[in-house]
Parts: sequence; C-alpha cells; structure tokens
Amino acid sequence: MKIAVVGCGAVGSYYGARVCCAGQDVHFLLRSDYDAVRQSGVTVRSFEDDFHVQPKCARTPDEIGVCDLVLIGLKTTANDQFPKLLPPLVGPQTAIVTLQNGLGNPEQLARLFSPEQILSGLCFVCLNRVKPGVIHHMEYGMIVLGEFQRRAGPRTQKLAAIFQDAGVPCKVTDNLAQAQWEKLVWNIPFNGLGVAGAVGYDAFTQLPSANFHLPSVGPCLPTDKLLADPRWEKLLCELMLEVIAAGGGLGFEIPVAFAENQIERTRTMGAYKASTLLDFECGRPLELESMFLEPLRRAQQAGVPVPRLAALCEVLQRLDQPR
Repeated sequence: MKIAVVGCGAVGSYYGARVCCAGQDVHFLLRSDYDAVRQSGVTVRSFEDDFHVQPKCARTPDEIGVCDLVLIGLKTTANDQFPKLLPPLVGPQTAIVTLQNGLGNPEQLARLFSPEQILSGLCFVCLNRVKPGVIHHMEYGMIVLGEFQRRAGPRTQKLAAIFQDAGVPCKVTDNLAQAQWEKLVWNIPFNGLGVAGAVGYDAFTQLPSANFHLPSVGPCLPTDKLLADPRWEKLLCELMLEVIAAGGGLGFEIPVAFAENQIERTRTMGAYKASTLLDFECGRPLELESMFLEPLRRAQQAGVPVPRLAALCEVLQRLDQPR
C-alpha cells in the first residue's frame, strides 16, 4: 500500500517506521525534521528490538499525491491544518486513520471527507521522540482500530493485518466511541495531573475558586511520582471514576475495576512522561480541546457531575494561557 504519515512526532514516526520496515510504500510528510530524516532515516530504540528505516520524505502533500492510507499523528492543536495538508493525499478510496488523542478528531475529518473513509486508531504505547528521526519506545504498542460511526468492515480487518504484519498488536473494535472513553480513563488523569502537579497538590485542590492565583510553577510529575504520593494517587483514582461515570452517562459502560487495572499497568512504566507533560516542558500548546475540554462538555451535557475534571480543566487552561 502507498501510505502517507502526516504528523511525524513520536506516534506517527513509530507506527510509520513499523509499517515501512514491513515493506509498505511509506511517505513521511515532514517540516522541521525533513533534513534529518531524509539524510539519516528513522531510528527506533525499542525495548523489543531496535530498528532503522529510510522512508520516502516530502515537504508538501502534493509531492506525495493520493495514497491508499493516510495515518494522522499530528498533535490535535494542529487540526486546523487538515484542510491544507490532507486533500492532496486523499482520493475516493483512501482510508484516513487518525492516531490522535481524545475526542472530536474523526468528527473534524468528517467535515472534510466522506465519513465512510474515516477510522481511528487508539494507541496504547509509551513513546518519546528523543531528537529528529529518533524514537524511544519504552513499553506496549497496541492499536485498537475502529470505524467512525459504524461497525468494523473488511477494510478495517485488512488494515489491522497490515499493522500486525509490521509487528504491531492490533485489535479491531465495533464500538469506537466506547474504546475512546476507555482510553480517556488513563489519558485524562495521567496527562492532566502530571502537568497540574507543577503547581503542587495544595494549589490544585483549591480549585475551583474565583480567588485562585497560580503559584510558581515547578516540575511536572511523571507516572512514578504521581503513584508514589498517596494524595495524587487518590486524585488519580477519583478522576478515573469520574471519567468512567461520564462514559456510563453517555451509554458506554466501563467496569469500575478498569481503573485499578490501569493503575497497576502504569506502575510498570517507571518514570514515564506522558505527551502532555513533554508539551508543557517544551513550551508547546497543550492538547486541551480534545483530551480535556470536549470530554468535560460531553459529561456535563449528559448531566454527570465531574468536579475534579472541571477543576483540572481550569488549572490546565490557566497554565496554557501564555502559550
């Protein structure tokens, strides 16, 4: 298949490199990393097996042309670039797979292309981009693949087989929306509290308050530090239960035991910094809309009380304002 990777950070580069290594015709759409990747390719340092690939590189989508498959690894803060980056890559038969975080991404794509062309892949993986063209793969890697607003069909199974042939565990779901809420059970607490930890526990627990002022900002809290402090771990659990309740209010039943399972799996990650922490430390805008604000809106519309999520959104918005 001819495959374009749009958004070649940690996620896009890792999965793009995997399918390239398996022999697919892969084209990376690059901006700042173009020279480095064109010259030296992509190196993945993995807990499983290190490998190196030399994908085809392009600066503009017109250089690539229409593809069979487009993998979107863009930060959701760049979704306003969809109309500029995607149309030259998409023909009537092109499958578009967003590998992005949070809610609302397939809906944005469906405003540009036929909904039948759109899928989403939920990535359960610990990755960091170390430098241009170099990815550190620490743990996990599974993708849960589903179709937008419909059950999975033969095309979804075919795409899942491509990932599996590339060494990526890939499960197919008939209920993409359910899977999205299940992923939020981990993403919202560990991404959000990891950044909110920079203002300290006492400051965070004062919210919401009209008189609240952000204190001086300290370091973010990776997963091991959040789980080592009983106060933060309690907040993690409470946030997870709010997300589970919000999902339930929208018709997506997630067992309460799912939260404890996620926490125990996270203990094996060590000092992992989720993507929002890295964005915050590098001064980049945070993925607030898709990962925090849209889930909050949907919970409130369903009439589910989520006070901890509301407080988390408030402090993250204040931290993100200077960006």
